[in-house]
Amino acid sequence: MQGETVTTPVVIVGGGPVGLVLALYLDFYGVKSTIINTEPNERWHPKGNGQNARTMEHYRQLGFSDEVRKLGLPPDHPFDQAYFTRLSKHEIFRFPMPTGDERIAMRRDEPVTDQTPEPMFHVNQMYVERFLLQKVRAAKNIDVRFGWTAKWFTQDETSVQFHACKTDGSAEATFISDYAVACDGARGFVRKTLGIGYEGDVQKQGAYWSGQFFSIHMRIPDLYPRFVGHRRAWMYWAVNPDPNTRGVIIALNGVDEFMMLVKPRAGWTDVDKEEIARWVQQSIGEDVPVHIIGYSPWAAGQALVAERYKAGRIMIAGDAAHLFTPTGGFGMNTGIDDSANLAWKLAAVLQGWGGPRLLDTYEIERKPIGLRNTGASRKYASMMHDAVVPEHIEADGPKGDAARIAASNMTYVRKNHFVRPEHHDALGVQIGGRYDGSPVIVPDGEPPADIFPQTYDEYVPCGVPGGRAPHLWLDAERVMGSSLFDRFGKGFTLLRLNGNRADTSALERAAAARAMPLCILDVGLPEARALYGRDFALIRPDQYIAWRGDTLPDDPDALLARIAGH
Repeated sequence: MQGETVTTPVVIVGGGPVGLVLALYLDFYGVKSTIINTEPNERWHPKGNGQNARTMEHYRQLGFSDEVRKLGLPPDHPFDQAYFTRLSKHEIFRFPMPTGDERIAMRRDEPVTDQTPEPMFHVNQMYVERFLLQKVRAAKNIDVRFGWTAKWFTQDETSVQFHACKTDGSAEATFISDYAVACDGARGFVRKTLGIGYEGDVQKQGAYWSGQFFSIHMRIPDLYPRFVGHRRAWMYWAVNPDPNTRGVIIALNGVDEFMMLVKPRAGWTDVDKEEIARWVQQSIGEDVPVHIIGYSPWAAGQALVAERYKAGRIMIAGDAAHLFTPTGGFGMNTGIDDSANLAWKLAAVLQGWGGPRLLDTYEIERKPIGLRNTGASRKYASMMHDAVVPEHIEADGPKGDAARIAASNMTYVRKNHFVRPEHHDALGVQIGGRYDGSPVIVPDGEPPADIFPQTYDEYVPCGVPGGRAPHLWLDAERVMGSSLFDRFGKGFTLLRLNGNRADTSALERAAAARAMPLCILDVGLPEARALYGRDFALIRPDQYIAWRGDTLPDDPDALLARIAGH
């Protein structure tokens, strides 16, 4: 069969959330791309359950964070984690978390959300993937090839060629591009063909949160109306003497669909649906209908990062670049942050203002984040273990009450709930990543690690170049458009702080001569100057600080050349 030949600036292999967001960011910057994905549509099975603050900031930059917040659970549904002996019986402990509506209200009412305009949002990845694919299909710069399989590729010093065919065999094509990005997961053929291995290890099989699990998608029509409608939660944990019924059931739509993670018995080669249904019934404590919609294997205990993120003109992102144990929900979110970092650099090079070394900084900046975040996930996984359940926990009366109080203080129940609520979502992991040492970041002598110590749980705003720009609201109402991030341009943004009206024309002329997008933003609030620590700060398209100073440089062209990778 003689196939068509398609010329496109960027080929993206893999249409999960990382590839979809990369395509949307390239479209945002005015760059055309082709996205190839074997499955004809998004995979309708529950996966990760958290869109973290940084991911929500990316959605905000792309213009649809509020739309994402309407997905999944109803807006008034709690995101609590609740622990029961059985879901129809005694409640042991509840860790309260804001509803979707309350998360939006936090923009106005909670000082902690000064740090981000977009608090973390819990919604299952399958809803988000469907939404992102709808956005991609509507974008004018994206050629969508779902239902196509990439078969082989070659590259040279000037281009990449991917050959793909429709999964039904009805068509084939060769895609010739300037660059390609593999977002095709851990089992994808691009990374393997490039000869890029993983570094790191897999947790021992003896550890509780390691090895093979199954993600179960199920419908339980009677659970809300009969048992938990008056005490709704996002996660329902069962804690009782039967180890087969201990685990978590996670609400998906707030009506009748749930997911459950199951560790298979020794010798299992597949899921026994009838046995799973019995486990769920025992966790609930009632013989109710349980319909298994589907299931998928799920591996825990991994902390693996690719040896390289770039080989010639091909980059890798998402699970192709790093594999997480899913504890903490860092995998997809780290991948989406990869896409945001890479997209503006691809756009810069393709539009002529990015230098020959700019794309090399993708690996330089993102691989340390992959190592940090896989380490964080491993740390949180190590806190997971099976429960030693107090005697009489299911009994009525004083003995049962005392046993449930004792159970409420077990580490199995509390895990990381001992930390302050605003730190529960590992804010340091979400928005605390730094690119210190990158050649396109201009250091100013302040060592951020010494002055602003970051932990996985805590984030300290820091104006030192190399970190995400500190956020603040520009008016008291905190409505859309009043976030500092909403005022940044698509290219570089020079913040002129402290009421400074210094002449920026030399910098603007240098940027214009390079066709480098630059806007000037005056922010007169004293707290902005305090956050950034200097009178000027130059912000990259991905909202990271490239440079700061109290005066503009004597040679503005040299500054722009450096931060653009020349």
